[in-house]
Amino acid sequence: MPDPNTAAFEPLDGNKDQLARDAVREVIAFYNARLASARRTPVPDDAHIEQLKAARQAAIDDQTRLDTAGPGDAARIAADYAARLKGLTDQS
Repeated sequence: MPDPNTAAFEPLDGNKDQLARDAVREVIAFYNARLASARRTPVPDDAHIEQLKAARQAAIDDQTRLDTAGPGDAARIAADYAARLKGLTDQS
C-alpha cells in the first residue's frame, strides 16, 4: 500500500538528468519522512534511525554525483532510484 505521506514518483519531463534528479529527490523525501516518524516514536530505535540516515546520505551523495554525470550515468541513476522508490513504497 503506498504511503499517503509520499507522493508517487512522477518525472517532470523526459530529460535523463531531470528524471534522475526527480527520482533521487523522491527517495530522499521518503527517507526524510521515515526519519521524522522514527524520531517521534516514544522509544526511538537508534539503530534504525542510523540506517535511515545512512541510506539518505547515500542518496544525497548520488544526487551530488548527478552534477557531473553523463547521460548514461544519469539514465542508470534514474532507473535505479525509480526502482528503489517503488520498492520502498511497496514495503510501506
